[in-house]
Amino acid sequence: MGYRFQRWLSGRNGMDALAKTSLIASLVLFIITMITRSQLLYFLTLLLLFYACFRTFSRNLSKRYYENQKFLQLTAHTRDFFKNFKDIGWKTRAFFTELGRKIRFGSNASQARAEERKRDRAFRIYACPTCGQKVRVPRGKGKIEIRCPKCHTTFIKRT
Repeated sequence: MGYRFQRWLSGRNGMDALAKTSLIASLVLFIITMITRSQLLYFLTLLLLFYACFRTFSRNLSKRYYENQKFLQLTAHTRDFFKNFKDIGWKTRAFFTELGRKIRFGSNASQARAEERKRDRAFRIYACPTCGQKVRVPRGKGKIEIRCPKCHTTFIKRT
């Protein structure tokens, strides 16, 4: 049964942006129709739902592709607006996350992290060729002989 349905769906357009938009619009109108009980909105809801199904099951791929591209061109500014709005949401979230850190750990928490990063840049980390133990050595010392604290192997590296 499932194989027959898959074969029937092959070569169909599927859910593109225009079909998804008309489906979402029909669901919103359906909710409004439940509240207002308007026959006109109900009819419009059914038309949008039918159009979404028609686009999804259509076999005329080139025409549906052309219609979808036109729709995407017409709605590009709106989609960009909401995309930027989404980015603003992430910035707002980052702001409040940082504010929470400052409240929990004090206002010096971000300064302490910056100083810690600065201290970490003053060192270089190498792995021991024998056992793989990580060894931290100061930067800017030229070629030095490093002794592994775990297996006591010595190796030479430039820092």
